[in-house]
Amino acid sequence: MTTPRTCLVVRGGWDGHQPIEATDLFLPFLEENGFSVRIEDSPAIYADAEYMATVDLIVQCNTMNTIERPQFEGLRAAIEAGTGMAGWHGGIADSYRNESDYLTLIGGQFGCHPGKHPDERTGEQADNYVPYTVTMEPSAASHYITEGISDYDLVTEQYWVLADDYCDVLATTTQKVREWDPWTREITSPALWTRQWGQGRIFVSTPGHRVEVLEDPNVRTVIERGMLWAARGSEQPYGDHGRPAVTKESSL
Repeated sequence: MTTPRTCLVVRGGWDGHQPIEATDLFLPFLEENGFSVRIEDSPAIYADAEYMATVDLIVQCNTMNTIERPQFEGLRAAIEAGTGMAGWHGGIADSYRNESDYLTLIGGQFGCHPGKHPDERTGEQADNYVPYTVTMEPSAASHYITEGISDYDLVTEQYWVLADDYCDVLATTTQKVREWDPWTREITSPALWTRQWGQGRIFVSTPGHRVEVLEDPNVRTVIERGMLWAARGSEQPYGDHGRPAVTKESSL
């Protein structure tokens, strides 16, 4: 019998991102792929070095919030030792604004999500839902996470991400220039990326605002594959672009 790998789900923060419902969506997939899942509602568990040494994958959906320094250091140490980390949208790319080293670890930070024309806004979340395209990079065609996935269109929050070039970008999105915007040329930023930190792998998808976005076949497939790719134990003998061992195909 194969020993289950361990997945730690850390969820919480802003309720608008549905942290409970969003992570619950992926629990059956994780369990079917051999993970024993533990759920925590704060990053406090990251400070438990003995437990973190046993974690093969962290799935985080914890928007904004804060992290204490010992908690962050525990998270970073675990990743450097080989624990993988994956997440989507603000649950990973807009977490712990109080800790600049966390922003460096993840490699991309939510800046804004420009919305509709001011005359169309009603004060609801949908004010920031706009049509946009997730555009695949050439490297995406041969990467396990994005193999077989072409450019796809969404109507949801379009993240303008501040990122660095240590990210291995699989897909981008471009903010257009509109008559009511103050910027004067298009801005392209990462939409999907991976990152190697020590022995650990990190995967980020900026699409994933709410459950209905996560249920989009392209979004869900990319995140499911990203979790498997990031997990400890998936890196050999497959390499960065190889196919990790799975027992259930992703959704696409």
